[in-house]
Amino acid sequence: MIGLIYLRRRRTSMKPQPDNPIPYPLHPIPYTHRAFTLTEMLIVIAILGILAAIILPEFQSHSQQAKESSAKDTLRILRNVIELYTVQHNNIPPGYPNDDPLQSPSYKPFSDQMTMHHHYLSEIPTNPFNGSRTIKLIGNNEPFPSEPFASDLYGWIYKPATRTIKLNYPGTDSSGRAYFDY
Repeated sequence: MIGLIYLRRRRTSMKPQPDNPIPYPLHPIPYTHRAFTLTEMLIVIAILGILAAIILPEFQSHSQQAKESSAKDTLRILRNVIELYTVQHNNIPPGYPNDDPLQSPSYKPFSDQMTMHHHYLSEIPTNPFNGSRTIKLIGNNEPFPSEPFASDLYGWIYKPATRTIKLNYPGTDSSGRAYFDY
């Protein structure tokens, strides 16, 4: 039945219309009205590309600012937790095995003291720039480095003797301040 309706409609469209004396098949719709041309598509793509080039740097700068803010906040939390641990453990900062400042500080005691035994942190935070959680501990008699390590192996640099912790990442933020100086 549907086929019969289609044939009837097709036959009626073959008849000349009052405003169009030529039957439909002899007066086809031009190809330009059936779809977009290649030129039209290229123009639209070019406009979208220009808009993306204008907007993309805005999103990238916001992403960078979010990382900077996260790094500052994480350092604030780490510094507060280190101070809290120090106050609660007779002025001995975390990082020393068995809370003995005569021993060399190392990562394992620091991590255990911060996360497992005393629950100051649920986990060692990640450096938002290089994605590393590990902390390079500086010994009592070693000087604190004046710049970050070139390797992305460490996310943080910490010296228990001075309770100094810094971000291990080179470069400067959007305001020109070195990440290492946060």
